[in-house]
Amino acid sequence: MAALVTAPNLPDHDGFYAELLAAHKGLTEAESAAMNARLVLILANHVGDREALREALALARKAGG
Repeated sequence: MAALVTAPNLPDHDGFYAELLAAHKGLTEAESAAMNARLVLILANHVGDREALREALALARKAGG
């Protein structure tokens, strides 16, 4: 099981953020939330490591509160 990568690891992170915002353009709040949920599940499937996903969930929850 690999450790969760938390250091910056995405080339052109600003460009990706712009793409993410553009993907939500024109969506209602409900459609945007549904798209986020689908994206999370797609990426979770790609990661495939349950422990890394648990760690990510805990980190995201802690960061939001």
